[in-house]
Amino acid sequence: MIRSPRSVRPILLALPLLLAASTGRAEAADEAAPHRRPVAVVADRSLAVAPGAVLRVFASADLDQRHPEVTRAVIVLHGRLRDADTYYGSTLAAREAAGAAGTGALLIVPQFLATVDWEGHGLPPDVLHWTLEGWQGGEDALGPRPLSSFDALDAILARLGDRTRFPNLSRIVVAGHSGGGQVAQRYAVLSRAGDALARQGVRVSYVVANPSSYAYFTPERPGPTAGCPGYDRWKYGMQDLPRYAAGADPRALEAAYVARPVTYLLGARDTDPDHPALDRSCMAEAQGPFRLARGEAYWAALKARHPTMEQPLHVVPGVGHNGGRMLGSACGVAALFDAPGCGDTAGPVRASERGVTTR
Repeated sequence: MIRSPRSVRPILLALPLLLAASTGRAEAADEAAPHRRPVAVVADRSLAVAPGAVLRVFASADLDQRHPEVTRAVIVLHGRLRDADTYYGSTLAAREAAGAAGTGALLIVPQFLATVDWEGHGLPPDVLHWTLEGWQGGEDALGPRPLSSFDALDAILARLGDRTRFPNLSRIVVAGHSGGGQVAQRYAVLSRAGDALARQGVRVSYVVANPSSYAYFTPERPGPTAGCPGYDRWKYGMQDLPRYAAGADPRALEAAYVARPVTYLLGARDTDPDHPALDRSCMAEAQGPFRLARGEAYWAALKARHPTMEQPLHVVPGVGHNGGRMLGSACGVAALFDAPGCGDTAGPVRASERGVTTR
C-alpha cells in the first residue's frame, strides 16, 4: 500500500492522545539499561583531538600514514550503546555490499566513550570521555579536556583534509544511526568544517538514520508543547546553543543546513512508542510518538519552509531500529558509497513494503 505524506496527518492528529497516554511513564533512566554498563570493546586506534586529548576510533587504515588510494572516507557514528565495534562490522559489510563503489573507501568509526567505560577499562588519562548521553547533543567531555563530540569530528575531518596524507580524497560521508544519527544531524546543523573542505575540493555529505529527535530551527512542533518549557532548547531547538556554536545565528544555521547534502534514512517499522532506547522526554515527544513519525514530521516541516530543498528521505522497508540493517539496506549502501540500487520514486510517496525516495 502506498501512502502519501497526507498519511502522516492522522499520526500527527493523534499525537495529543498518544502523549496523554504516555504521561504516566517513568522518565528516570533505568539503572539496569545496557548503555549504563562499560562497553565490551574499546576501539584500538587513537586520534589526537587537541593536546592531551585523544579520541578512540576504529579505522580500516592507519590515519597517520599516506594513502593515495583513498578517494572516499565514510565516518559512521554508533548509537547510545557506544558499541563502535558492532558498527564497524556493519560498515565493513556495507562496503562489501557496495561492490566496486566501495573501492577506495576508508572507513572510520569513532567511539564516544563514557566515564564508565574509561574507568571500567582503566584507560589512559588522555582518552576523551563524556556523560552517558551528552555526546549525542554535542556536550563537552568530562575529561581530560572540555571538548565536544563535534570538536572530535572536526579533528577527524581535519586529518582527512591533510593533502599530504590523503591527496586524492574527494568525498567524506558523516553517517549515524540512532544516537549517532542525533550527532550526525546536529553536526550538520552546527559544523562549518565541511564548508572549509569544499574549498579544497572535498565534498562532505551527511546521513541521518533513525534518531530519537532532531534540532528544529523554529518553535513549531507537530505535537503539543504546553507544559514543556525546554522543548525548544538545544538539542531539540535553537535556544541555548552549546559552547561549540556559541553566538551562532539560528537563521544562518538553517540557511546553511538546508543547502547541505543530507540524506534521511527511516526504518518503516521503527514505530514503537515504547522502545527502550527512544527518547520519551516531553521535548522529544513534541516531535512525534516514535522515530518514523518524528523523522517524517521533521522533513515535512523543513520542506514546507524550503520547497526547493534537495535532501532525500528514504523509508527502508521491513526494518525497525537496527543499525546494521539500515546501513546495509540498498538505500543505506547508496547513501554511504553512491552505489546503485536505491531507486528513485517520482513524487512524494511512501510505502510500508518497499523503499521510497522523497525529495
